[in-house]
Amino acid sequence: MPRRSKHPHIDAMRRDIACHAARLMAEDGIADYGLAKRKAARNLGAPDSEALPTNQEVEEELRAYQAVFQEEELRERIGVLRRCALDMMLQLEQFHPYLTGPALDGTAGRYAEAEIDLFADSAKDVEIFLLDRGFNFEHAGNPRNTPESPEARLRLDGGEVTLLLSIYPLALERQRRRNPHTGQVAGRARAEAVAALLGRT
Repeated sequence: MPRRSKHPHIDAMRRDIACHAARLMAEDGIADYGLAKRKAARNLGAPDSEALPTNQEVEEELRAYQAVFQEEELRERIGVLRRCALDMMLQLEQFHPYLTGPALDGTAGRYAEAEIDLFADSAKDVEIFLLDRGFNFEHAGNPRNTPESPEARLRLDGGEVTLLLSIYPLALERQRRRNPHTGQVAGRARAEAVAALLGRT
């Protein structure tokens, strides 16, 4: 639910920032909600604004913007992301892959990556698997600052798209993570569900 203040002009500014942030995410490929909101606030002349919208408000505006201005492009992009993700998930089946993020929830922009969660005894097992099969990858930073954080994140070229693999301890597979942007339980889908989305069943 959008926050309501006692000052209508603050509510109006919040809506403006949410709309502008959504456009930045859709057009410029900004994936970080916080960055998009701060940049939008600066562009609108309110860098220190108390009117920053919630991430959920921005996501709602992002969906609305994409539906109006990028419907066909979005549909094609999501299809490509899901196809590439499915191909990689089938290869990584032993690591319990799940598609997650914008490619699954339908908000993938022009520069979105296909995000796949993996669960393994060790991130090294995944790295060795990829190297043995000729995949080149780079470490995408190690955000392991909480018990629920991935052990490692790997970025690799999936042909038409970039794939982002987040590797978690096997013991965490049954634990449902929350979307870091909205705080809601993050959606995820196994290979068979992705295949169904693509009409491959």
